[in-house]
Amino acid sequence: MKSTPKLLLLLLFIINHHVDSGSIVKFLPGFEGPLPFELETGYIGIGEEEDVQLFYYFIKSERNPKEDPLLLWLSGGPGCSSITGLLFENGPLALKSKVYNGSVPSLVSTTYSWTKTANIIFLDQPIGAGFSYSRIPLIDTPSDTGEVKNIHEFLQKWLSKHPQFSSNPFYASGDSYSGMIVPALVQEISKGNYICCKPPINLQGYILGNPITYFEVDQNYRIPFSHGMALISDELYESIRRDCKGNYFNVDPRNTKCLKLVEEYHKCTDELNEFNILSPDCDTTSPDCFLYPYYLLGYWINDESVRDALHVNKW
Repeated sequence: MKSTPKLLLLLLFIINHHVDSGSIVKFLPGFEGPLPFELETGYIGIGEEEDVQLFYYFIKSERNPKEDPLLLWLSGGPGCSSITGLLFENGPLALKSKVYNGSVPSLVSTTYSWTKTANIIFLDQPIGAGFSYSRIPLIDTPSDTGEVKNIHEFLQKWLSKHPQFSSNPFYASGDSYSGMIVPALVQEISKGNYICCKPPINLQGYILGNPITYFEVDQNYRIPFSHGMALISDELYESIRRDCKGNYFNVDPRNTKCLKLVEEYHKCTDELNEFNILSPDCDTTSPDCFLYPYYLLGYWINDESVRDALHVNKW
């Protein structure tokens, strides 16, 4: 009887044990058996008092973590948790799309994970996204510039706690709104490598998927994209291009021809799903919707057992 507490502590240490800056996660609710990859989660404090706490998931490369590239993944939004990238885009796990029955949703292994050849840090940013938080009320409104500096500091501190990865080729990567953050982050890292007294980050490049660049320009490119995907006719495309002169979404109200053509364009495309034009728009709470796993994510990530397994702070 006296040995039971010691045995319990030993088992807990073996299952999910702490490292310098985070915790090693061996098991996750919803996944059968031990994880087939190395997962670490944790917080890095930002600022002199470290009042900002940025949460991350770190997965080692399944091939050669000592030499394979180190990627930082930033999900868009702004304000999306990086768990969306991990579970829905390029991570080694995915949520199984089956009808929610009240239990913890199931996880399955993927075959397409970037972690097969790269080490990846999935970072929750900005403050308030995912499990990242501030221990004091925020005075300033979050800004892209401020987030870039926070992420740069995060990287410097993370690498100081994981020096074995400091020489790995580093790439900043992300999608959607990260198109506004990643290029500025790359510039910040590049400048910091020359002027900062801290060890340089081995920056090699950056990767962006469907990035936002300049919102009005991005919006206008929907017209030629729709034409290229045969969502609108050649006749409508030629007419709208002629009468709108490349400006399709901030139309001069006096240009009635353009307004009418834009209305025709919307009739052809508004019922489509902007996340997948080959699928109709659908209710994410319906099991028949291809976005249903996003609905399940809310149940999985907010389950107390999941948060405990991920070592999420209770603030």
